[in-house]
Amino acid sequence: MEIDEFRGQTITADHADYDTARAVWNGAIDRHPRLIARCSGPADVTTAVRFAREHDLEIAVRGGGHNVAGTAVCDDGIVIDLSVMRAVRVDPDSGTARVQGGALWSDVDHAAQAHGLATTGGIVSHTGVAGLTLGGGIGWLMRKHGLTVDNLLAADVVTADGELLQASENQHPDLFWALRGGGGNFGVVTSFEFQLHPVGPDVLAGPILWDAGDTDEVLRFYREFVRDAPDDLGTVVRLGTAPPLPVIPEELHWRPVILVGACYAGPVEDAEVVLRPLRAFGRPLLDLIAPMLYVNHQSALDSTVQHGWHYYWKSTYLPELGDDLIDVIAENAFAYTSPRSYAVMFHLGGAVSRVPEAATAFGNRQASHAVTLDGVWRSGEDYADRDIAWTRRFFAALDTYREGVYVNFLGADEDPDRIRDAYGTDTYDRLVDMKTKYDPENVFHHNQNIRPGSE
Repeated sequence: MEIDEFRGQTITADHADYDTARAVWNGAIDRHPRLIARCSGPADVTTAVRFAREHDLEIAVRGGGHNVAGTAVCDDGIVIDLSVMRAVRVDPDSGTARVQGGALWSDVDHAAQAHGLATTGGIVSHTGVAGLTLGGGIGWLMRKHGLTVDNLLAADVVTADGELLQASENQHPDLFWALRGGGGNFGVVTSFEFQLHPVGPDVLAGPILWDAGDTDEVLRFYREFVRDAPDDLGTVVRLGTAPPLPVIPEELHWRPVILVGACYAGPVEDAEVVLRPLRAFGRPLLDLIAPMLYVNHQSALDSTVQHGWHYYWKSTYLPELGDDLIDVIAENAFAYTSPRSYAVMFHLGGAVSRVPEAATAFGNRQASHAVTLDGVWRSGEDYADRDIAWTRRFFAALDTYREGVYVNFLGADEDPDRIRDAYGTDTYDRLVDMKTKYDPENVFHHNQNIRPGSE
């Protein structure tokens, strides 16, 4: 199957690279597209969209291929693959970056840190820029600099009719609003323009580990510690086994621990003062907080969430950690069976909460934490049924505390009502209007789908 005027690479089932090209980060996803159109630039994307429409093909769009639901690949359709479109151009004078739609966050961090700049990106460097951005974008810098969408200045978008538009505050501002949190529902973004900020190159960052038996007291202290934390401080709590990283002593490998990771976006000397109470608390097994390059911190967790492992997630936003909620977390967090399974909690607030709710399509800005419960196992390991059941039990135990959900953390088997939960009624209804305007036939539906009003 060939596409006229297409200059990239087309890959079908008889191609030697087919199985590699259809694989995504989540190894539990095993789909077989009829055609993978690996685009060389925006013109190829336009051509591929028009070809798909003419041949009535299901469309999936692949940027980094990192979404847990596997929306980057479909069965018996076309994958519009941007994975070789990874160029990043930084303008240090304006403090902006132009980033192609297939780039990973490691590409952005590498280019921006050459000038001592960064913007909010994922906490794993092999996460795709496009998927993370379009869903909102949470990361270490969000409390100081906002979500990724709060730093988006413009986007080039191929729409459902195969037209290339630029969306910004001044051009198609309604589409620009929808792209900032509405996911891949409105087109294929071929490039993004981001606002950058001075960060690093050295930051005070890293994790502290305590034994899992200390979870209750650590979380109670953590609640008080982050309540008035400065915006410069980003923290993430991980409950699981200590991964076998070279920086972790071998005797701690696979030991159940509660880990608090930190990254201070301001001066290292200020960070030392702010983090001192956390580092002095209780009986830590290991304190790895130290000055380090921001790019190194951004990639520190990469090997703990490898490509090809199998992932099953349940997720929700949570309020501030009351004692009852802490008890629920402590009772359920370590009941997994796979040593690779874990729960992770992101502290929000700060700049995230100060952007007006209606300014972007990202919902639930007033939530205190985003938590994701992650069953993880490797191919051939007999953990799937038990750890999927663990995530579901844990999620059910959190039922009375749930406050919506981050759309990028939704899995493949979610109740459709959870998509509405990700936005709230007013934002969701406005997104339906935008979907009806820009994609009335729901061409882009291989995502956490917002159905047009015409359906």
